[in-house]
Amino acid sequence: MICQTHDKLLEVFCRTDQKFICVLCTIDEHKNHDTVSAAVQRTEKQKQLKDTQRSFQQRIQQREKDLQQLREAVQSHKRSAHTAVEDSERIFTELIRCIERSRSEATQRIRDQEKTAVSRAEERLERLEQEINDLRRRDAELEQLSHTQDHIHFLQSFQSLSAPPESTDVNDNPFSSLSSFDGVRESVRQLRDKLEDFCKEKKISDRVTLSNIVPRTRNDFLQYSHRLTLDLNTVNELLRLSERNRVITDTFPEIQSYPDHPDRFDVYQQVLCRESVCGRCYWEIEWSGCVDISVSYKSISRKGLGNECVFGCNDQSWSLSCSSSSYSFRHNNIQTKLPIKPISMRTGVCVDHSRTGVCVDHSRTGVCVDHGAGTLSFYSVSDTMILIHTVQTTFTQPLYPGFGVYDSGSSVKLC
Repeated sequence: MICQTHDKLLEVFCRTDQKFICVLCTIDEHKNHDTVSAAVQRTEKQKQLKDTQRSFQQRIQQREKDLQQLREAVQSHKRSAHTAVEDSERIFTELIRCIERSRSEATQRIRDQEKTAVSRAEERLERLEQEINDLRRRDAELEQLSHTQDHIHFLQSFQSLSAPPESTDVNDNPFSSLSSFDGVRESVRQLRDKLEDFCKEKKISDRVTLSNIVPRTRNDFLQYSHRLTLDLNTVNELLRLSERNRVITDTFPEIQSYPDHPDRFDVYQQVLCRESVCGRCYWEIEWSGCVDISVSYKSISRKGLGNECVFGCNDQSWSLSCSSSSYSFRHNNIQTKLPIKPISMRTGVCVDHSRTGVCVDHSRTGVCVDHGAGTLSFYSVSDTMILIHTVQTTFTQPLYPGFGVYDSGSSVKLC
């Protein structure tokens, strides 16, 4: 490019006016301005370009992570909706069957009562008709007797004919029990009113709306917070509990004194919680060193060196393995290395030479389980919730949170 004023090559950059100039411009119009060669300016801008590019790449990685997380949330939402529809259909079918059964029972009860009352009434009708016939017969005999001229016959017959026949109790009303029909009708009416009121209040719709909310912020997750307590009968003897049994520390080679118990992990430094989690549950822990953050069926083996006892190495458990340098996920002895790079708590520096991962502060980790939807998710908890890993499966038993604490000095704290 040529300077239009001096017809010279533009090879100088004026920082003051932010434009390219020629050498003669530096002693004329741009005298005393901050000027550098185009090459120097290029070098400086090249550094800025790298910084901008790095910022864009980090933003792309985060947006791709957000995109993946949203896609997983959509799929999880669809699965939850499908499960909710199936459960609702099943429950409503059972409810309809229950109502039909109650209707049939009420109808049968009324019919049985009707049959009993009518049968009793027909017996009374028969007795009354018989009594009327007897009375008419005696009345006719008395009429005939009144005309006899034989005094002896009159006196002998009158004694037997004047005695009244056995009378049917007219106060015994066989239909007095029909008044109980009012109670049946009132019970059915109350049931109908309760169902109508329930539907008018839209309780079901309100509950569906609440259950479909997908947690996004930490406050969203904390709505499902679950306080955990450690099962002292499961803790391995190389683990020490402190701070009211809220902190687990590896004490190898120091052995703790715990009584024998069939539920205790006798080889691996692991412990389970006492509470099972169901529905949607969330909890947080702080950790350091080398630990496993896990969920497990209660049926996991506790004795011996086999994989059936190790969190994540069998089909009974799922485990996020955490260390100061890496994360990985294990289930059924299949390990998946995760592109997550922990930030050093001491220096605040993330070392990621490949630039393929996401950097997270590993001081606090959140775990979210949606048992019905079959999702298990791990998050790095700080000002924002960063997804570390999520898995979709089908849980067939209640889940128990568990922790493996390995290497001397490693620890886990229940928050």
